[in-house]
Amino acid sequence: MIGAVLPATEPVPGAGPAAATGGPRAEAVIDLDAVRHNVAHLSGLAARSGAGTMVVVKADGYGHGAAGVARAAMSAGATRLGVATLDEALAVRAAGIDAPLLAWLHLPDEDFAAAVAAGVELSTSSREHLAAVLAGARAAGRPVRLHLKADTGLNRNGCRPEEWPELLDDVASAVAEGTAEVAAVWSHLARADEPGDPSIDAQAERLRAAAAQARDRGFAPLLHLANSAATLTRPDLHLDLVRPGIAAYGLDPIAQPADSPLRPAMTVRGRVALVKTIPAGEGVSYGHEWVAAEPRTLALVPLGYADGVPRRLNNGGRMRVRIGGPDGTIRPVAGRVCMDQFVVDCGPPGRLDVAVGDPVELFGTGAGGGPTAREWADELGTIHYEIVTGMRGRVRRTVHGAGGNSA
Repeated sequence: MIGAVLPATEPVPGAGPAAATGGPRAEAVIDLDAVRHNVAHLSGLAARSGAGTMVVVKADGYGHGAAGVARAAMSAGATRLGVATLDEALAVRAAGIDAPLLAWLHLPDEDFAAAVAAGVELSTSSREHLAAVLAGARAAGRPVRLHLKADTGLNRNGCRPEEWPELLDDVASAVAEGTAEVAAVWSHLARADEPGDPSIDAQAERLRAAAAQARDRGFAPLLHLANSAATLTRPDLHLDLVRPGIAAYGLDPIAQPADSPLRPAMTVRGRVALVKTIPAGEGVSYGHEWVAAEPRTLALVPLGYADGVPRRLNNGGRMRVRIGGPDGTIRPVAGRVCMDQFVVDCGPPGRLDVAVGDPVELFGTGAGGGPTAREWADELGTIHYEIVTGMRGRVRRTVHGAGGNSA
């Protein structure tokens, strides 16, 4: 079933109970209506090309909650779901979601029988790996549906071209035995976030060549290659199925223009725990890397690098937060981010009316000039994927929309 109702507030694994009054100390607010909006847009692009849409919910739905995202995605036009690991796949099934589901990253010594029994489709990249998957299918007493992954140039997972014919021979034997069915041939792009890079077309041609060899053996596989970036920029590569991940969560893999059709689905916020004033010359946080040039009001926020706030976002105003809600004020962080807390420079005494309990937005949709995950990523020289998947530990997940109630 794809209709179970989410609780309004669900902790990230390891998070404690919500505060008795005043709301959580720290929370990641997940807007599943935004996920539905994004998936509807992406699946609409795919449908114009005659393609289906596999929404990727690995890494606990990129930190947004896999089960809730999966339900929202399927209700908005997705035709399939994808995860990385067997445990992730079985967790989706345990949540009562029976949509077509692919898992693609596993070791040959894992127990595949439970996944096959649960109807999870499995990717394979080598003969050794295939043999282990087929053993699981025999133990489960049913054929496994295979997505054969070709290494077309990413040189990560996938079968090399020189090994592909032998893999296909083994697959053909398994199909004849009744142990396997070929669902798809697929690959993954190395530079899709650089739309003009010639490697994209080169990889597409290698995938088509791999698929042609599969068809020569009598298989009729679906083809899928397009990740979020290619879904948005390369309709000619939608093939039979697109496979968006980060874009389903409202984050553009290439750029986030002001008129982007995507809506970020995660807002991370905390609350002010303490307000104090310090005189000129006083340092703040470890190492006193930030020193007040004049009297300043400081606000303490109880989130730190144990919660997913990168320690490298320290000092020099590199990290900005918004104090006081959607119409609040953007202020820089003063001094080092610590394990459990950071300090906000609220300016000279009397400039900003800040009080204990005031909301503090770390990143969100960017509405009204608010901070975003992309800004954090740009400051750190990384990608926003790392930011949203990094919220952890004591950050509570609060779910709104599409089955969750406002909390």
